[in-house]
Amino acid sequence: MRIQNNSEQNTGSKYSLVPFFEQSADLMCIAGFDGYFRRVNASVSNLLGYTEEELLSKPITFFQHPDDRERTKQYRDPILEGKELVNFENRYITKQGKVIWLSWTSIPVNSEKLIYAIAKNVTHNKKNEEERNQLLADVSKANQRLKQLNYTTSHDLRSPVSNLMAVFSLIDINKIEDKETRELISLLEMSTENLKKTLNKYVDDLSSDVNQVQVEVLDAEEVLEEVKESIDSYIKDSKTTFNTHFDGFKTLKFNRSYLESIFLNLITNSIKYAHPDRSPEITIETRTENEAKILTFSDNGLGFDSDLLQDKIFGLYQKFHNHMDSKGIGLYLVYNHITSLGGKITVESKVNKGTTFTLTFRD
Repeated sequence: MRIQNNSEQNTGSKYSLVPFFEQSADLMCIAGFDGYFRRVNASVSNLLGYTEEELLSKPITFFQHPDDRERTKQYRDPILEGKELVNFENRYITKQGKVIWLSWTSIPVNSEKLIYAIAKNVTHNKKNEEERNQLLADVSKANQRLKQLNYTTSHDLRSPVSNLMAVFSLIDINKIEDKETRELISLLEMSTENLKKTLNKYVDDLSSDVNQVQVEVLDAEEVLEEVKESIDSYIKDSKTTFNTHFDGFKTLKFNRSYLESIFLNLITNSIKYAHPDRSPEITIETRTENEAKILTFSDNGLGFDSDLLQDKIFGLYQKFHNHMDSKGIGLYLVYNHITSLGGKITVESKVNKGTTFTLTFRD
């Protein structure tokens, strides 16, 4: 598709795309394989603050955030080989120095050595997402600190309470003649015993999260389809395909919200860290071993060296790629969801070969 100039509009086709190009609220541009803008619409100039002449006179990398240039180049190179790029996000810097986020869809035309691209300003969405992730991380850390404080306090208080109980056992209440004193000591002993029971209960509850989470029999395939439906556009735009085999088992006893979160985080990670040379492909399989229900989740993405990073994979804020959306929270949540209900998770991954997660459920 070519955008006609004014002379072409007067002498060429019956219908012109120039008004559509110029008046669109979205950012539209045509770029050459040489890395320069060839044409931009008014929305690009208005957002970036540069005139059209300024935008056309400098390489596109000049307007990109310095920290995003190398990553953008990695995703741009396949376009020059004829591959489309969908929903790629990177940062640009306006003439006034403001950082903005753009989401690009780019289509190359090799015969013309041109790239036709359209972008949306997603800065507001990115800020909301960053605030949400930060809030989630802060709440998670606060909960962990609170849980540890509660556990430590409950545990440490049991020692002095036990000492009090020992003192009461040494008192021969029959030798105390004052009735009121005997009643007071009995009351103190009973209160101390109740305090000991309460502390023991707190320690037991804090040591076993499974008693605090509702579990039910779930159809794992059904939950997966619900999660996929909730991010259907994201899946389609990324051209992600699924191979699912629930032959080993379909149902398991687990918390619904936890299972939804596990599927959601693993799927979005596979898409987020997709290899630039191939569309994401996700394989999910189930099997039963020694009465344990095992689910494997594999992708063909960028991968990482799991042998080198084994001790850090599921830690909070651990990141293994320089992706702008990486917060180091997703796998931390997956790990805590599965282990808090008595299960376990392992991972095997190789650079540029993809990743496989093995989840074992305690049913």
